[in-house]
Amino acid sequence: MRSARSAWRFLDDRLRLEPVVAFLREKEVPRHRLTWAYFFGGLSLFFLAVQVTTGILLLLYYRPTPEAAYESVEFVMTRVEFGWLVRSVHAWSANLMVLSVVVHMSSVYLMRSYGRPRDLTWWTGMLLLAATLGFGFSGYLLPWNTLAFFATRVGTDMVGKVPLVGGSLLRVLRGGEDVSGATLTRFFGLHAAVLPLLAFVLLGLHLLLVQRHNVHVPPSLREEARRRPGIPFLPDFTLRELVVWLIGLALLAALAAFRPWELGARADPFASAPAGIQPEWYFLFVFQTLKLLPARILGVEGELLGLAAFGAAAVLWFLAPVLDRASRRGEPSRTATVVGLAVLLYAAAMTLYAALAGRRS
Repeated sequence: MRSARSAWRFLDDRLRLEPVVAFLREKEVPRHRLTWAYFFGGLSLFFLAVQVTTGILLLLYYRPTPEAAYESVEFVMTRVEFGWLVRSVHAWSANLMVLSVVVHMSSVYLMRSYGRPRDLTWWTGMLLLAATLGFGFSGYLLPWNTLAFFATRVGTDMVGKVPLVGGSLLRVLRGGEDVSGATLTRFFGLHAAVLPLLAFVLLGLHLLLVQRHNVHVPPSLREEARRRPGIPFLPDFTLRELVVWLIGLALLAALAAFRPWELGARADPFASAPAGIQPEWYFLFVFQTLKLLPARILGVEGELLGLAAFGAAAVLWFLAPVLDRASRRGEPSRTATVVGLAVLLYAAAMTLYAALAGRRS
């Protein structure tokens, strides 16, 4: 205890931490029947911390070249002590982080937590979601196995369909006309340098805005929140968040131990694509929708129209604080709720449909 107090005095004397602690002690989290939704932001942060830790360990052995990438991952899984576990934890935590971020974003939208003055918080959160998906997409290719290679080819093909600039964007992304060693190098740079830097800047701003404006209480729950005492952030809410983290850690450990992430076969750029090739689950709803569209719609390529529709939907979702006038007045909006639920249900249904179709094939 004495050493802990000495360490605290040392840090407080240099960093002036006492005002921060006092602020957190006075802060309260509203208590109502949807309070559970507030835990997913912290859970996403936990999975990010796991990603950083395991990613650094994997970087000690990984070599980002077509000749050595697969072999370096195979070496980690077969020769490095507990290397298979580290890689499985990294892969599973990536998927759980995407799931947690999507649930967090969905709850924020459905609770109308993006209205002024929290619009900037929403926009930084949406950019963090884009960075999370970028982490998943760029990291998927790094093992240089067959599934990742051809799924990346399919995914990057979509970029080439963007009118006017699609061809140029595709060459920039791939580093050439096709998925190759240049693509692997660029994806490694994005995954290990560019996206982490961008994500940590956005995360710092996002957390600062959350602390500045506190969490939002939907109009329909404000009376309930007023009747019930809030949860002190320190130590009550923090301890509950730690329990959620422990549950996430237990789920992560169970998945990594009982369902280790497989490496598959080494990528062969000259081989034909395997049957039923699909991207990761968080891109499945887009992939399956494009597959179901007719080849041409009103004389325009169906996939092009589909991508344009998804792009427009993403922009509208991003601009929700501007478009939802009711939220700016602090009022409930049934239209926005119905639209949000319809979008989420559609994405979930198409993801399930694509997964079942992939199993049958």
